[in-house]
Amino acid sequence: MDRIDERLAHGRAAFLWACGLDVAVRKPGNVSHHSAGHGMEAQAFLASAEASAGPLFARGMPVGERIEAAVAATRAAVGCNTNLGILLLCAPLAAALERLDGAEEAAALRSALHTVLADLDIDDARAAYRAIALANPGGLGRSREQDVAAAPTIDLRAAMTLAADRDSIARQYADGYADVFDCGLAALRVARLTSAGLASGVQSVFLAFLAAWPDTHIVRKLGLGAAQTVTAEAAAWRTRFDGDPAAGESKAFAEWDEGLKTTGINPGTTADLTVCTLFAGALLRPEAISLRVAESWHGS
Repeated sequence: MDRIDERLAHGRAAFLWACGLDVAVRKPGNVSHHSAGHGMEAQAFLASAEASAGPLFARGMPVGERIEAAVAATRAAVGCNTNLGILLLCAPLAAALERLDGAEEAAALRSALHTVLADLDIDDARAAYRAIALANPGGLGRSREQDVAAAPTIDLRAAMTLAADRDSIARQYADGYADVFDCGLAALRVARLTSAGLASGVQSVFLAFLAAWPDTHIVRKLGLGAAQTVTAEAAAWRTRFDGDPAAGESKAFAEWDEGLKTTGINPGTTADLTVCTLFAGALLRPEAISLRVAESWHGS
């Protein structure tokens, strides 16, 4: 196994670790082992991760093909869209593992990612558009330019840039994943992850995103007002976490989770950004993959 194969193998492990944490930890409005929601259960997300990991880390495969093959594998495994946003976010990072030059540090990973994004072409756009059509995400809406219902005429990064003002996942393609590196990973570093603090660390990343701007999935489905209300609630919880990292174990936090689900509110884009951050964090800190959520969280 050469160096690139080793990086891809580590990337696959990091991806599965991040997707496992996605459902191991309570994140209000999102599906977890603690609470199903939106017609889905946690096991479907784990099955999706396992099914999609192979094509996502296929050596030499273009980004668009990684996304399309991973979405197809997910669809075959669970029959619905559980991870489109995660795959759109993680595919360029997976490809960047083959472009790393030297130490696996944040600056090197970010530089390799910029190269991947700059090299995206119209074939990547076509494959990604087919993947989006296959996943058939709810609340996508229509666009006057480069709508996903029609074949694209520009490269994938350019298409994402057109949607950057209304979609946080598209914004990562446009801005070189600035939110992931500057907001998400910053929150992860502050958390100083250990097995005992892993769950609260994941929640801190989630709240950092959710408190920073309205979740664009909520905006598309329920409007800006509903999304802004959730953002304000997240900001209050983030302040509480600053003084009490165990606040995520509280009854009130669980009630917020259930209340969002009862009203059909799903901060899905925030969850996708959280998974991408955990994935990137594990790429940079391989030892993190050995961490597991402490037993005290399993029943919270």
